[in-house]
Amino acid sequence: MSIKPPKFRTKLAQTDDELFAAQRLRYRVFVQELGGSGDQVDHDRMIECDRFDPHYDHLLLIDDHAPDDVPLGVVGVYRLLRGQHLAQVGQFYSEHEYDLTPLHHCGQRLLELGRSCLDQRYRSGMGMFVLWQALADYVVAHDIQILFGVASFAGTDIAQLAPALTALHHKHLAPPHLRVQARPPHNQPMDLVDIDRLDRKSAMRQVPALIKAYLRLGGVIGQDAYVDHQFNTTDICMILDIQNMNEKQIALFQRDRF
Repeated sequence: MSIKPPKFRTKLAQTDDELFAAQRLRYRVFVQELGGSGDQVDHDRMIECDRFDPHYDHLLLIDDHAPDDVPLGVVGVYRLLRGQHLAQVGQFYSEHEYDLTPLHHCGQRLLELGRSCLDQRYRSGMGMFVLWQALADYVVAHDIQILFGVASFAGTDIAQLAPALTALHHKHLAPPHLRVQARPPHNQPMDLVDIDRLDRKSAMRQVPALIKAYLRLGGVIGQDAYVDHQFNTTDICMILDIQNMNEKQIALFQRDRF
């Protein structure tokens, strides 16, 4: 970590170099840390990229005091696509994992969130809080009504994840009008443990911090998980209806430190 304390700022990527820095961070997290692979990974350039990148906004967290090994100081990223720009791409990224028909038919302004990650050295500090506040500003500026996107558990060992998946299924399943469905053949039912024997507190300790943050905001999940063997993750689809948030949840959306 830099000797100086972090000096954070946020912005949307505007240049090829800034997009490259975001893709390099994603490579460090999703490939080097989590063991992901696939045709969207460029090992020669050490970036994680795909055909969607040119069409999305990339919200960057920059530390002006970042170590020299961090390109342009980019230590956090969110990838964003508003529904009004969907025609440019043809589909949301998460549509290869989930049937999003309920969202397409809901008549509300959509924002897909994805590829969220922080440099490992910044996960215990204020970084995610600053990035989250910038996301809140983006949502307000564009009058977004529903946020959604896939969020991941590390690994694909369903037996190990079964308690957490079961707890999410029973407590946080989306209402029918928003309940997207994971696509076969990689869909994985989440109701895996006898609910009467489930230790909910222990199960929730398995849930990644980002997913728990969405839940605290009133987020719900789609039907079934999606097992992504290429990326070595088990994904769920998170859905957050801004209009259903109460005052306490809105305050969390603006201040949550994860």
